[in-house]
Amino acid sequence: MGKITGFLEIDRRDRAYEPAADRVRHFREFVIPLGEAATREQAARCMDCGVPYCHTGCPVNNQIPDWNDLVYKGDWRKALDNLLSTNNFPEFTGRICPAPCEAACTLNIRDVPVTIKTIECAIVDRGWEEGWIVPQPNPRRTGKSVAVVGSGPAGLACAQQLARAGHDVHVYEKNATAGGLLRYGIPDFKLEKRHIDRRIAQLEAEGVSFHYNTRVGGSGLAVEDLLQAHDAVALSGGAERPRDLPIPGRDLDGIHFAMDFLPQQNRRIAEEAAGDVAPILATRKHVVVIGGGDTGSDCIGTSNRQGALSVTQIEIMPAPPEKENKELTWPNWPMKMRTSSSQEEGVERDFAVATVRFAGENGKVTALHCARADAKFQPIPGTEFVLPADLVLLAMGFLGPVHEGMVTELGVGLDKRGNVLADTIRYQTTRPSVFACGDMRRGQSLVVWAIREGRQCARAIDEHLMGVTTLPR
Repeated sequence: MGKITGFLEIDRRDRAYEPAADRVRHFREFVIPLGEAATREQAARCMDCGVPYCHTGCPVNNQIPDWNDLVYKGDWRKALDNLLSTNNFPEFTGRICPAPCEAACTLNIRDVPVTIKTIECAIVDRGWEEGWIVPQPNPRRTGKSVAVVGSGPAGLACAQQLARAGHDVHVYEKNATAGGLLRYGIPDFKLEKRHIDRRIAQLEAEGVSFHYNTRVGGSGLAVEDLLQAHDAVALSGGAERPRDLPIPGRDLDGIHFAMDFLPQQNRRIAEEAAGDVAPILATRKHVVVIGGGDTGSDCIGTSNRQGALSVTQIEIMPAPPEKENKELTWPNWPMKMRTSSSQEEGVERDFAVATVRFAGENGKVTALHCARADAKFQPIPGTEFVLPADLVLLAMGFLGPVHEGMVTELGVGLDKRGNVLADTIRYQTTRPSVFACGDMRRGQSLVVWAIREGRQCARAIDEHLMGVTTLPR
């Protein structure tokens, strides 16, 4: 390493945010980069561990100590080449990944891990600014055609790897443009869509064809026609079945799934037609978000920006500990209290809350009748209370892929959780020419896992078609 004692001499310093009072007035990204000098200094803190546990935390196998050292030495171009060798889209992970690599960092034993996510983002942003990231079309064509169904991070990574292997790649997307949850689920204040747009332009220049407003199965493109038109098919449509809350009053107006609420705002910003759908807005409303994960946090940030009167977030799980026991958890991802940037902007949080029923007037929700939840998540008698609500957003996670239509018509096998059945070596479903990756195969997960699975699925497809492959795992 260039700075052997860097971790002893340099304090951890991360990117800052715009003040909450300012950033809630717009939907733009609000993270303030460190700048070149400070980023190089932070990279110097990497210890070049004998066993770099950050590798165990990073699903895409980023060579973190290597590019940290290159950044410290000022060799940004080589750092970018190293980073892109394992991660197709570091500008996505550098913005929205929760950074399990930092939880696994050896310095996290003292709660001061290397700012890996910040350094990763700085590398790729520098690459775009300098014009180093360009299309890499393969002049040698294999004559094989592959369909990728779904254009989220798994589908995009799979498509890019297959195109670079020389295959003719066609991406089928049911929405008006590509990106999946990156575009329609993640708010712009966390990921501006220009980052996706320039990647789509890169993929198109590498020979990937995108077919928008094209649903596969059901009343859309027949699955048998898709199979006949291509030598292989990759299913990367995500886990889109939301977990519902079937309690009395669920049919009242004003109760919506988070993924009915969030895409509407993203479409407004993009000036994309929302279709014949009633608008869901938090403006001048008391909002209750049910669910304590990232999707719930995105609902909070969006509601505050829309001008909600109040936002309350409830979670059926008990409050996690303020700090993890490092001796028991490190280098694994710890369960502990975390406060997102959206939660910092204004929300009342409550834990161990069971929602018993919704109440309303004139067909519209007005309140939630709740109680404290016991260890089995059941309401405790005598602990009832009421939360006023004009808008309720259900953000309780996802149950797997939608079965109706494509999945059912393909007849592919399912695992016990309802995901498309395929292993992590061949990624092949019970139909030989059909493969599956990302959330459709593993269930609701992180963007970094989606990219990993898309890359590995592309390798499996390439080997299936050609007998051999040079694509990395």
